[in-house]
Amino acid sequence: MHQEIQYCTTSDGVRLAYSKIGKGTPIVRTPHWFAHLEYDLKGPIFRHQILGLAHRHSLLRYDGRGLGLSQREVKEICFDRLVEDLESVVDRAGLERFILVGLSQGGAVAIAYASRHPDRLTHLIIYGAFARGLLHRENPEKGRQTLELSRTLVREGWGSDQDSYREFFTSQFIPDGTMEQYRWLNEIQRIAATPEVAERIMCLSADINVVNLLPKVRVPTLVLHTRGDLRVPFSLGQEIAAGIPNAKFVPLESRNHIILADEPANRQLFNAISSFLGDRPIRGPLPGTATIKDRVKRGVVAMERSWLIKGVAILAALTGAAISIIQLWRLLHY
Repeated sequence: MHQEIQYCTTSDGVRLAYSKIGKGTPIVRTPHWFAHLEYDLKGPIFRHQILGLAHRHSLLRYDGRGLGLSQREVKEICFDRLVEDLESVVDRAGLERFILVGLSQGGAVAIAYASRHPDRLTHLIIYGAFARGLLHRENPEKGRQTLELSRTLVREGWGSDQDSYREFFTSQFIPDGTMEQYRWLNEIQRIAATPEVAERIMCLSADINVVNLLPKVRVPTLVLHTRGDLRVPFSLGQEIAAGIPNAKFVPLESRNHIILADEPANRQLFNAISSFLGDRPIRGPLPGTATIKDRVKRGVVAMERSWLIKGVAILAALTGAAISIIQLWRLLHY
């Protein structure tokens, strides 16, 4: 799919990049921590999610201030500005009514927007999100310690070529990912934001608290959350669903914070969204995922590689045994 990248300017003069992809009723997706309009569509982490949302809809995405293709040098990054950025983008795009999707820390931005502009939304979809950041949960002191550890890791290694620093975050976002997916997410973190911006966004997210806004959301709402989410605990998704009147809650069977293309939870996710929006379910392979033929081919290649490795190991063992026998024979006959 071809995407058109455009720009708008916020009330405080920050330049934001946004794009449109697909055709149909509009969906707007809030940016995530590693947002990058170009790389998200190319890589194995977010591509399937983007193509799935754009399958029967026109999907608008944008890079948050300081991220991706948006203006990198910004004076102010605060929660109210993030909500105002969403307002600026949808107004510039000329959207009157639309479906709003908020994921991870973008879920709180979506909740705040929905409480302010219920007349602009037809549906609200919240995925893997939280209403309370680290500093406003059951154990604020533990939250502060976790935040300080994360800030140290960002300052020490976010912009470096060493993946080990960023793998701390990657292992929380996609614990069941492949090596290729790990490498891609490690790299997109470095590309999407500078260490300084990453740290500022991390501090902002930790201080989010929109619990008091939940009862004010009067839009049909779907809340999705993976049961084993290591980044954002499952209970925080339940809290959002319980706080928004008449919200529908759908648990997803995965440990990943970012659901990956070929895991069963991806089908669960899009079935739940289709049902909620009144769309027909997507038949066959989901957009951006491997076909059965591709999966069989990958399995055959993996099996061949496995047997090759085993064959080399067996040959090495036999060679070693032969050498040992020869050496023993020489010791006995000389």
